[in-house]
Amino acid sequence: MSKAEILEQLPQLAPAELGEIWERLWELEERGLVSGPGPTEEEKTVLDRELEEYRKNPDAGTPWPEVEARLRARARP
Repeated sequence: MSKAEILEQLPQLAPAELGEIWERLWELEERGLVSGPGPTEEEKTVLDRELEEYRKNPDAGTPWPEVEARLRARARP
C-alpha cells in the first residue's frame, strides 16, 4: 500500500484504530531516537544549555511522565 493510499484511508478509521496508529508511530519514533544517528551539533548545543539550566534549578521543570502524557493526549484524535 502506498503512502497516498494510507493517508486516504485514515479519515475512514474509527477513533480506536487511529489510537492504535498513534501508538505505533510513537513506538517507531522512540526507536529511531534511541538507535538513530544521534543529535546534530545544533541539538547538542540546545541539550547542553538545557542541562545547565536543569543543574541550576532541578525543580523548575516537569517530570517526563507528565510531559509524555500531555503529548500523547494531544496527539490522539
